Amino acid sequence: MTGARVVAAAREWIGTPYCHQQSTKGAGCDCLGLLRGVWREVRGAEPESVPPYSPDWSEAARDERLWCAAARHLLAVPGGAPLQPGDVILFRMRAGAVAKHLGIVAEAGAAPTFVHAYTGHGVVESPLAVPWRRRIAARFRISEGVT
Repeated sequence: MTGARVVAAAREWIGTPYCHQQSTKGAGCDCLGLLRGVWREVRGAEPESVPPYSPDWSEAARDERLWCAAARHLLAVPGGAPLQPGDVILFRMRAGAVAKHLGIVAEAGAAPTFVHAYTGHGVVESPLAVPWRRRIAARFRISEGVT
């Protein structure tokens, strides 16, 4: 899957309001809903149903559910590989917490950016500045093959 196609699809979601558990361009989505919507646009039907989840899901059990789901359907990117547009980045919002925020790299290089759905802001393109980069737990790519 070309990164440019993934980035173009993600940028079409910019301005969509933040809405927990939703995945409708222009109406509302959360970070997972953004990725699900981009997947539908570039790959087709989603590979599995997403069960209902609360804002604090998987924290008490310290279960890396989002990471495991990403690993089932996306291609893992080695940690030392350079950022590429279209990379799906998984973040830990606090040290030692489960990884549960997602974004899509829009620009790589000297001034990287990423598209994500962020509480209180909706879908935005943000600088991938040091505070965000140090929270990256894993990176993935959307493949062209069948999952």
